[in-house]
Amino acid sequence: MAAAVKELTVKEKLEQLYKLQKVDSKLDEIKIMKGELPMEVSDLEDDIAGLNTREAKLKEIIADLDHEINQHNHNIKDSEAQILRYKQQLDNVKNNREYDALNKEVDYQNLEIQLSEKKIRKSTEEKGTKEESLKLISDKIAIRAKDLEAKKAELASIIEKTEKEEEKLIKESDKKRKDIESRLLKAYDKIRGSYRNGLAVVPIARQSCGGCYNQIPPQVQIEIGVMKNIIACEHCGRILVDEQFIND
Repeated sequence: MAAAVKELTVKEKLEQLYKLQKVDSKLDEIKIMKGELPMEVSDLEDDIAGLNTREAKLKEIIADLDHEINQHNHNIKDSEAQILRYKQQLDNVKNNREYDALNKEVDYQNLEIQLSEKKIRKSTEEKGTKEESLKLISDKIAIRAKDLEAKKAELASIIEKTEKEEEKLIKESDKKRKDIESRLLKAYDKIRGSYRNGLAVVPIARQSCGGCYNQIPPQVQIEIGVMKNIIACEHCGRILVDEQFIND
């Protein structure tokens, strides 16, 4: 026959919760040391990735504009060569019809040159605008990259100092959690999640709640001291423990 599981006393349950709270509070201190750095690093990396995409797109557009400008310059040279050839042929025309036809070709090629020059001016102007935008984005990338490097270095320094302790505390927290009944653990986590400082279990200090600092009535203080029931602060809902736990 299996041995009956020993029911823990209220005092033992409170001891479990308070010891878990102390471990979790140390983990919270490490998170505070890191502050917003992990999120800031992630945001900067995303920002730089977006800027790099825009930079690559602008470079692609500028390359296309260069290709267009080169193509139009090539067309101008072709037209100039054609004009030169037509003008040479004018010296050997035999009738007015040939003369008019050649002059029309010369006029057409001059129009082609004018059109290509217009497109070159437009593409050159657009290229200048894109190059200005590219410089702004490149400057932003350089600034963001410098910020990212500094924040990564700062975060790495903190992690290097706290990594072993954090790993140890996480294991200790997980171990202590396994010994606490699920109902109490669920309540503990819910209260912790309700407050930025993560305090769910607090001792009475100077006759007040160690979490919200509201006064605890004398009768309630006595009830907390005898540890017959788990008592929560009527103001903030945190689990209250006697002062003796502070030095245990």
